Amino acid sequence: MWLYLAGLYLLWRWDQERQTVPRLSEKYVLITGCDSSFGNLLARQLDARGLRVLAACLTGTGASQLRAATSPRLQTVLLDVTSSQSIAVATAWVRERVGDRGLWELVNNAGTAIPTAPNEWLTKDDFVKVLDVNLVGLIEVMLSLLPLVRQVRGWVVSMASMTGRVSFFGGGYCMSKYGMETFSDSLWREMCPFGVQISIIKPGGFWTGMTDPVTVVKGFKHFWEQLPAETQAAYGHHYPETCEYIPVWPQHSLLLPVVTSIMAHTLLTCFPHSRYAAGWEARLTLLPLSYCPAWLTDDAIGFFLPIPARGM
Repeated sequence: MWLYLAGLYLLWRWDQERQTVPRLSEKYVLITGCDSSFGNLLARQLDARGLRVLAACLTGTGASQLRAATSPRLQTVLLDVTSSQSIAVATAWVRERVGDRGLWELVNNAGTAIPTAPNEWLTKDDFVKVLDVNLVGLIEVMLSLLPLVRQVRGWVVSMASMTGRVSFFGGGYCMSKYGMETFSDSLWREMCPFGVQISIIKPGGFWTGMTDPVTVVKGFKHFWEQLPAETQAAYGHHYPETCEYIPVWPQHSLLLPVVTSIMAHTLLTCFPHSRYAAGWEARLTLLPLSYCPAWLTDDAIGFFLPIPARGM
């Protein structure tokens, strides 16, 4: 009996997964942090599916390279999420582009992990550099664009991290991701009556520009050299040699398109995904669960918060 019911559910689920939101060519999606990695790949994949992608890049070089690799539909705008003026200009630009069609999806992807080192080695400004990008900047972007999303009962997706659950290293990165989760939780409850969906995705270990071993080790050595002699003595002069930086497996960089492809599918399907999860070895699974067990999240690359049914 249970096997029969499970088979019927899976058949229904398969049919729902095949159905995508209609009139994609009329819908706008804004993605921040499109210079490289997740944001860049997601922008290309959604553009290939026919959406009107508005790609926010930090640099002109990143913007021009993305335009050269995509269709004429994709448009770029320069955005520094740490600058209120830049956010205001980008918001006006988006409002002009979307008009009365509103913003169907907002993907908050811009982020940084540098500087990072043992907390005692860092200053207040070192923490602020990361928090301004990953948390404060993200909040300002969301609040600025939320009226355009609410206009069409759209969807906001923010790139969190598994370190928002368990902190593995010092600096502002882990706390910024935890803060992003709590902000998304409160905003999700507030936006439910308006039909706006608020979700997070929690990537794990991937080799991107943020996790480049050369950059991380260089920064680590820089902070060590700036420490007072008494602090170095407390840690031991051989401490930097014993703190070997272990990068994520190089092949995980090859999995970026796979993960963004699943993200794109989840964003486009009519099926109300409640969780999105994938294991370290690319055990990619879409879970129809309102609760994700702890043993799975320990090695998960990501999962979505519960959300209501997709609007058409």
